[in-house]
Amino acid sequence: MNMKPTADRTEILGALRVLFEPGSVVELRAPGSAQRTISGYFDDFEALAAAAVGLSGTVPGVYVTLNPVNPALLARATNTVKPWARYTTADGDILVRRWMLFDLDAVRPAGISSTVAEHAAALEAARCCTDWLVDQGVPRASLILADSGNGGHVLARVDLPNTPESTALVRRCLEAAARACSTPGVVLDRTVYNAARIVKLYGTVAAKGDATADRPHRGARTLEGLP
Repeated sequence: MNMKPTADRTEILGALRVLFEPGSVVELRAPGSAQRTISGYFDDFEALAAAAVGLSGTVPGVYVTLNPVNPALLARATNTVKPWARYTTADGDILVRRWMLFDLDAVRPAGISSTVAEHAAALEAARCCTDWLVDQGVPRASLILADSGNGGHVLARVDLPNTPESTALVRRCLEAAARACSTPGVVLDRTVYNAARIVKLYGTVAAKGDATADRPHRGARTLEGLP
């Protein structure tokens, strides 16, 4: 019998320190919980990791904003999380774009975890996406390959202003990657181009639906590209 996955605080802190500069403000969000959306804003990564560990496995997923947030939003919930959040980060609250997300998932009904085969297919597609990006001239050192718990992520380091032009550029990049990297069974999500995009926090548990023998819950983790 598989052991129930648990949060990995070391993995969480390692991911935060690579994704964000010290002092950055990050939103931690857990949508779809029994308390609707749980949200908080953090500039203390130790406090964020502690909150994430407490939520992990009790909610379908634990996420963070991919790009740094306006520090004024700390006043919504300072280095803590609150349930029933009325406001979360909007695109206009993002200071600058630092990462572009390529999110690959197996085709399956919503609200359930992936099977072993679906999970493996999505990770293989993500590896192929990494190679395709390198072929397009993206430095491999600027890429992170990660396991979302149900599929594959590729994060590409960027340095773009948060402008409509940048949003259009990211959207075109995702459309090109989707044409090149999607397969009959795995789709690259073309909709994750907005500046306030949230991403699974690596080191936490992906817990969509009930954990079953063929669709287990898994921990999200980084695979390649982190020091």
